[in-house]
Amino acid sequence: MSKARIISLLNQKGGVGKTTTTVNLAAGFAAAGNKVLVIDLDPQTHLGLHFGIDETAASVYDLLMDESITVTDALVNARENIDLVTSEVDLAAAESELASKIDRHDLLSKKIIPILDDYDFILIDCPPSLGLLTINALVASKELIVPMQTHFLALQGVSRLFETVQMLVGGLNPGLEVTGIVLCMHEKNTKLAREVVDDLQQFFDSSRESNVPWSNCVIFDPPIRRNVKLAEAPSFGQTIFDYEPNCAGAKDYAKLAESVMAMTREVTIETIKTIEVVSSTKAVPTEVENDST
Repeated sequence: MSKARIISLLNQKGGVGKTTTTVNLAAGFAAAGNKVLVIDLDPQTHLGLHFGIDETAASVYDLLMDESITVTDALVNARENIDLVTSEVDLAAAESELASKIDRHDLLSKKIIPILDDYDFILIDCPPSLGLLTINALVASKELIVPMQTHFLALQGVSRLFETVQMLVGGLNPGLEVTGIVLCMHEKNTKLAREVVDDLQQFFDSSRESNVPWSNCVIFDPPIRRNVKLAEAPSFGQTIFDYEPNCAGAKDYAKLAESVMAMTREVTIETIKTIEVVSSTKAVPTEVENDST
């Protein structure tokens, strides 16, 4: 049984704190002594830049497109206990290039099998869309975490996202669970934020007895407060713990990492192999375009 928790971080709306959350969760896990792999599936390549890493010999594009490239060929050490598979802008073309491949939905899951026992956490930073790249992430994952802002449109987008995710992966990865929501750039004293959180909680409470991937979903505590240091850190190629370890953002992400670590999930290699078989025999709906609102 693999010890790795494989978690995709996804929101089809950009600018909600997804990459910031991926980077700083990884840093929080690593600080607790966990071995972490971070995979950047976003063609914007922001995750590598956030760690201060620009280019490597092989990227996730090479990993997906070239059968001879292994995941170890693409690994680069980003920090103590953190390895990274970087992205590149060419990844934007992968959607069309992968479309003709029979195994296009589970390429990533196959590639990471050899290193599952090497890591405690594998975090996948998804693009802000629900195309083939995101499907590869969801098929490879056991868990999904959704960073979001407490805005009305974001709330509407989350329920639609969950339903779309269920449709896309229902035949490919039936074991996928939505672990939780991370509230980013949160302003708890505003009426709108309180109303959105209340509506989210009611939505999850109403799903507890349903057979849906989000039936056990939680709103993680603490929320990530709006903090300028979190916006500044990427420009220096640093995590928030490198840049300003005593700021509110660092304290929030440290506590968030503890909250996520306290939730245990396990995935077996046999489960992933079963997913591969299922994905090769079942059709998947046409990929859904990203939400531009």
